[in-house]
Amino acid sequence: MKIIHCADVHLDSRLLANLEERKARQRREEILHTFLKMIDYAVENGVEAVLIAGDLFDTRRVSAGVRSAVDSAIRNHPDINFYLLKGNHDAAGFLDAVEELPENLKLFSEQWTSYVLDAERQGRLVLTGAELVPGNSETLSSSLVLDLDKFNIVMLHGQQAQYTSKNKAETIALGALRGKGIDYLALGHVHEHHMEELDKRGVWCYSGCLEGRGFDECGEHGFVLLDIDEESLEYTRQMIPFAGRRFHVLKVDVTGCADSSQMAERVRETLMESEESGESRISPRDMVKVVLVGRLDVSCEKNVEFIARKLEDMYFFIKVYDETKLAVDLEKFLRDESLKGEFVRQVFSSDLEEETKLTVIRYGLQALSGEEIE
Repeated sequence: MKIIHCADVHLDSRLLANLEERKARQRREEILHTFLKMIDYAVENGVEAVLIAGDLFDTRRVSAGVRSAVDSAIRNHPDINFYLLKGNHDAAGFLDAVEELPENLKLFSEQWTSYVLDAERQGRLVLTGAELVPGNSETLSSSLVLDLDKFNIVMLHGQQAQYTSKNKAETIALGALRGKGIDYLALGHVHEHHMEELDKRGVWCYSGCLEGRGFDECGEHGFVLLDIDEESLEYTRQMIPFAGRRFHVLKVDVTGCADSSQMAERVRETLMESEESGESRISPRDMVKVVLVGRLDVSCEKNVEFIARKLEDMYFFIKVYDETKLAVDLEKFLRDESLKGEFVRQVFSSDLEEETKLTVIRYGLQALSGEEIE
């Protein structure tokens, strides 16, 4: 039996942290399309169950279009059962708005709920899940009782203690779940795919999100495909990359560049090299954050917005951050009898911090040269 484990789709997320409204709307549509395309994948590959381990939606309020698309996708595939666990973001608004739930949509409560996944055949594959809330998160594990002769999948949405997350969720105590007879612990909430041994019998796995939504979610995203032999109860698991776009953060050393045009060209060359570098290859469809690093002469002209504009046609979205340090040829200015030389000498003899001195010198030299100060 083939099963998909996914989580953290975050449909209807606003996505305005980086994107302007037009592109944010496009990305919302793309994330919905990726979810619907995953269902098409399930049909084409004989998947019988889709486990959604929380945060299918980003908020309790779901737009009518998204709600209708999800409802129709589930109803139009009656041969696939969808097991939806509410996360810390979502679901109640969607469920309240649907007059009658599809028969193939299975839900969970704050107590353990179990479903036999292969009920019409051998009945040896069992999914058990519960919604973690403040009132049950510390005691729920003690009430979990599983048939050790079955293949047991347990589904939860929460924060495994060793991970940090930008959104609060109930904590999952893995230690309390060891020795319970779990074969596969399907988790949601952490947006990066990660899997480790739970105990001698089973593993725990965050599927990660289907599509990255920010530069803290770089790399491959998708879902996990389980293929379980109902006779032997042996199985394989595979992470299926499925995102339409990826996020990348690229550091570019611009040491030695004299102005913004040279920096833009240095960045362009580095990006072109990255487009041909195997698994980390950057596609024109992707979203890229370029971080400028290195040391620049204090008199160097630098305009980050200009650099970003020079590169904006290369990718769906690109932003440029400046983390360069300033460098001053002190010997040059010590011999300079001009007003600039005197200004640099006075600043260097002050009690300011080293980086502050360099910043003051840069702005001062720009002012003395009649340049506009950013």
